[in-house]
Amino acid sequence: MGRRRAPTRPSYPRWIRTSVVATAAAVGLIAAALVLPALLNPGGIGSPQSPAPESQAEAVLPVDRPAVSAGADPCIPLNVLASLENADMVRSLASAYVAKPRSVDGRCVSVNVSQEKSGVAAIGMAGGFASVPAAERPAVWLPDSTAWLRVAEDHAGSAVRQDGASLARSGIVVAMPASMARVIGWDTKAPSWAEVLAVSKDPGVWERLGHADWGKFKFGKASPTVSTSGLMGLVASYGVAGGNLKDIQTHQLTQPSVITKVKDGELSTSHYMATPEHFLWHARQADDAGDVSEFLSAVIIDEKSVWDYNRGISSNDGVTKQAGPAPREPLLAIYPSDGVLVADNPALALTGDWVSSQQSLAAEDFLAYARTEQGQEVVKTTGYRTIQDKVDPAVATTGRYAQSLQPVPLPSADVLVNVQKSFPDVRKRARALFLLDVSGSMGQEIAPGVTRLQGAKNAVTRALDHFTDDDKLGLAAFSHVGDGPLVPGLVSPVSPLKTNKSDLLAKLNALQPVAATPLFEAVGKFAAEQASEYNESEINTIVLLSDGKNDSSHPGDLKSLTEQLSHQHHSTPVLVFTLAYGADADTESLRAIAKASGAHFYDATDPNRLEAVLGDLVTSF
Repeated sequence: MGRRRAPTRPSYPRWIRTSVVATAAAVGLIAAALVLPALLNPGGIGSPQSPAPESQAEAVLPVDRPAVSAGADPCIPLNVLASLENADMVRSLASAYVAKPRSVDGRCVSVNVSQEKSGVAAIGMAGGFASVPAAERPAVWLPDSTAWLRVAEDHAGSAVRQDGASLARSGIVVAMPASMARVIGWDTKAPSWAEVLAVSKDPGVWERLGHADWGKFKFGKASPTVSTSGLMGLVASYGVAGGNLKDIQTHQLTQPSVITKVKDGELSTSHYMATPEHFLWHARQADDAGDVSEFLSAVIIDEKSVWDYNRGISSNDGVTKQAGPAPREPLLAIYPSDGVLVADNPALALTGDWVSSQQSLAAEDFLAYARTEQGQEVVKTTGYRTIQDKVDPAVATTGRYAQSLQPVPLPSADVLVNVQKSFPDVRKRARALFLLDVSGSMGQEIAPGVTRLQGAKNAVTRALDHFTDDDKLGLAAFSHVGDGPLVPGLVSPVSPLKTNKSDLLAKLNALQPVAATPLFEAVGKFAAEQASEYNESEINTIVLLSDGKNDSSHPGDLKSLTEQLSHQHHSTPVLVFTLAYGADADTESLRAIAKASGAHFYDATDPNRLEAVLGDLVTSF
């Protein structure tokens, strides 16, 4: 087994914030079961009291009682940090909360909802959000799963409360194009998790079922370092490997037989992505082109994402969403017969030296509202199950939801943390070529004394920390002078990082800007070479970074290149992840290249975001 390494700890990016100004409620006394004690103590992380137990199915929900009149200005600013997955719901709760007159300690409240990947937020929380300006730090954290509270405790290195009061529920399901589910029979008889994983490893399953045109079984998973569905998918793999999904023991995670089975299961992954929305974006692009099977057979995601997809909502970055017509072929949510892991959306009111006493009262009031009849109605209409396991009929119909969930208990904190930490060891290995544009424009400065090329070198160097010794990496670069040949070409051949890292870094640091930008020629040449050495047990990919448009007299055009990549994708897929670097990058061509190869386009047209964007990109391996 390779050297064990803790998951990459990404830098905390700028949050994406929306503001909702509240006129907000008289707090009064809140029932003890609804009071959410503090998570963070001033100056550090503490261990507050455990939350009161709740009987979700039988609980009688309180009625929201807004104030007679709104409190006075200035409003109390309440920052709420949500996950990418549940941010829509949290914003809707905030909007509904402020739609009624509220007064907290005699003042109105402004609710500011920001969103972040679950794993990134957990790391930020563990450090007391030290890298975030005090005025922007949250007084409420609302991840989509209790799992992230447990991950935060591990990163903090001290006791942190591991449970918050659930505000909503969403099952983690296996989503498939409806026609594929019908052909395999899972539309009428749900498979077990073991059957799902076994089929995903069977390269000939579609051919035997009369659909050789669908190619191999393409199984998508999000990264367990940042995504709830990714983490729950890996938990399911360990449960199947250990023989009991409902009772995974810590000691099993180090058993050679279990590790071997999990590694074998991960080989069926087509590739990883940072969020489930990345997969659904590509599935939608393939559906629009007439054949969703070109990209996806199945993906592990949450129910709400299935509802979004089936009603025409998509996102190419997991953050910004766009609405369109419903897809030609909807997804079907498959609920494995041996149980479903559930995202329970726990809510925590935080304390720290950045949270005032009035903000603490406002947090309690907002979270109490979320568990009222009115708050839970919002939860239901935004695609979630309520704390009483009720689901909106229209949502259930569009999302193809099961009437009720058969929940699998969330594993212990120790199991969850160690499952996540095992990912670098058990994940499918990468065979990646970094392909850098070294045209003359890469010599332009992005900061005093820092050129675009130096910024790229810094970002690639940092990105190498994501990989393990067993990954195979290489480096190539492209330009030419006049009508001369493509240079410098391949500078560090793809080989195991444990033997190649020093050479790769030396060759990377030696690169210099040259002249032209033979973009199409370079991608076509290196994609063909990667395809000729294709290995289905590895994620075969190119990471392309370019700051300009194809300006070469050399042969090559976008149409021929995308046809080549599309043809390769069906039999020997080489995923060309493209990264637009700087405002002059040819984003249209880079998007087309990524799409044709089945990979994803990333936007670093603000060159100062390159390291963060590239760090996000490499989670696809």
